[in-house]
Amino acid sequence: MSDLQSQPSESQLPERVPLVRTIAMPADTNPAGDIFGGWLMAQMDLAAGNAAARRARGRCVTIAVEAITFLKPVFVGDEVSLYGEIVSTGRTSMKIAVEAWRRDRHSDETVKVTQATFTFVAIGADRRPRPLP
Repeated sequence: MSDLQSQPSESQLPERVPLVRTIAMPADTNPAGDIFGGWLMAQMDLAAGNAAARRARGRCVTIAVEAITFLKPVFVGDEVSLYGEIVSTGRTSMKIAVEAWRRDRHSDETVKVTQATFTFVAIGADRRPRPLP
């Protein structure tokens, strides 16, 4: 089991540099005024894609998202940090565990808000799967 998946705490920030860090803005809300889960999932996909492209040394595509779990809400103005690690690789594919953490802009307290596993496939110029280096 990966370090990200095995962490039981929702308040113990990973000891890594985030793959993506952003601020939740009013344009990222749903009609009720809460941060839209689709926005958060997109940020997680960007973070996983960053890790995948580094590992594959080139273009990759998302082919699956497993077990996305929304643990806590994200609010307008929160800093959202996304951490990820490759948990397995195949010939052309890789699974990446991603966690999203929020920090209120006026606090140092961080809370894990979402987690999921993304599967990416490395592709070539012809947009067909290619072996990982």
